[in-house]
Amino acid sequence: MAGVDLTPYPKREKEGEMGSLGNSANSKAVHEAGEDDYDHHKHLSPTHQQLDAGALFVLKSKGSWLHCGYHLTTSIVAPTLLSLPFAFTFLGWAVGIISLVVGALVTFYSYNLLSLVLEHHAQLGRRHLRFRDMANDILGPRWGWYYVGPTQFMVCYGSVIALTLLGGQCMKAIYVLSQPNGSMKLYEFVIIFGFLMLVLDQIPSFHSLRHINLISLFLCLAYSACAAAASIHIGNSSKGPKKDYGLKGDTESRIFGIFNAIAIIATTYGNGIIPEIQATIAPPVKGKMFKGLCVCYTVLIITFFTVAITGYWAFGNHSEGLLLSNFLDDGNPLVPKWFILMTNLFTILQLSAVGVVYLQPTNEVLERTFADPKSKELSARNVIPRVVSRSLSVVIATTVAAMLPFFGDINAVIGAFGFMPLDFILPVIFFNLTFKPSKRSLVFWLNVSIAVVFSALAIIAAIAAVRKIVLDAKTYRLFANV
Repeated sequence: MAGVDLTPYPKREKEGEMGSLGNSANSKAVHEAGEDDYDHHKHLSPTHQQLDAGALFVLKSKGSWLHCGYHLTTSIVAPTLLSLPFAFTFLGWAVGIISLVVGALVTFYSYNLLSLVLEHHAQLGRRHLRFRDMANDILGPRWGWYYVGPTQFMVCYGSVIALTLLGGQCMKAIYVLSQPNGSMKLYEFVIIFGFLMLVLDQIPSFHSLRHINLISLFLCLAYSACAAAASIHIGNSSKGPKKDYGLKGDTESRIFGIFNAIAIIATTYGNGIIPEIQATIAPPVKGKMFKGLCVCYTVLIITFFTVAITGYWAFGNHSEGLLLSNFLDDGNPLVPKWFILMTNLFTILQLSAVGVVYLQPTNEVLERTFADPKSKELSARNVIPRVVSRSLSVVIATTVAAMLPFFGDINAVIGAFGFMPLDFILPVIFFNLTFKPSKRSLVFWLNVSIAVVFSALAIIAAIAAVRKIVLDAKTYRLFANV
């Protein structure tokens, strides 16, 4: 689907030149028209009426760059960062830190490229509100509808299932700590967490989540600080494991472990919804996404590096898939019990916010399918199908999470096939096709290199993830109480 006209810019001379800044008079006029032209967007009622219900209600453009920063932070700086010490067990100190730095640099760069492409098309009068809109316009409708759209849906909905499972596991950890002989099973906690998600998912628009996502920002700082403090305390005490930073396993296991670790780090930095987040910004959009990314990456650097370094320092190659698991030794807490309960509570609350953010692409599709853009957002005509469809969406995700407690292994495959293309590969391709930098320029070859390297890594990481599923398949049980 093409972008939506929000500004009265002149049409391009050739439809095929949409992606290029070019040197034509039209392109120059468009570029120099400036942001003041956005002041007239309120008068374009015919264009406004062309918006479908998904864009009109879920992706309403009312936010500031600061709100954008809250959304970005919630979508990227999530409890998956507590897996970073585990990734280091396959990489060691040097490669682990280098991988973290490279991940930060490449994603900050690629997200900015994606933002520049979105800003450029907005200046041309066709503001793209969804990832698939960009792909339709730049790569063609087939790419948008048959690859980018389904891939984004798979990544986002898969993330919701994984986050629901993780929320249930954190709830169970609190329960086991409080009631060691309790009889409640994991799937019961997954259902409880799913109910929390169901309630939050009734919030109508992405923009409406701005206050929740501000709280989420502080929550991720809180549990990261708790995780780092607990790691330092245990690492300096005699209670912790003997520090061993050597790589374990034979050569084959180490090689596949490296690619598993790369997939974990790539997924941790993953976003997949940059266009939808930028869609929440009120026009003019120029420069606002960069400020939002600066807010996000300030929090990211503080949390990612602190947790990864302190966690791996304290536990070495004994680091668990979730760092919080290391705070217990055979059920005995290595730090005060109240501290573990508090850290898990912070994690659970932020998981619910992250889950609702990743439900927004699904909500947009549901709204576009069932809502009426000509009726009011809170009219009975739109509220009833919204509540029913969103509730059903959360119920399905919760059921899958409860049935498949090993979904994390499946999600690793989704991450390799989804997050890497959406966040590392497509942004540089979109930039080169849109702005057409000279083939002799550093930018062109840097973008080509990123696309080639991360395409290869995505394929290898997917193979490593599938191998892990095959090796672990014998332990899989539906509704298992793990």
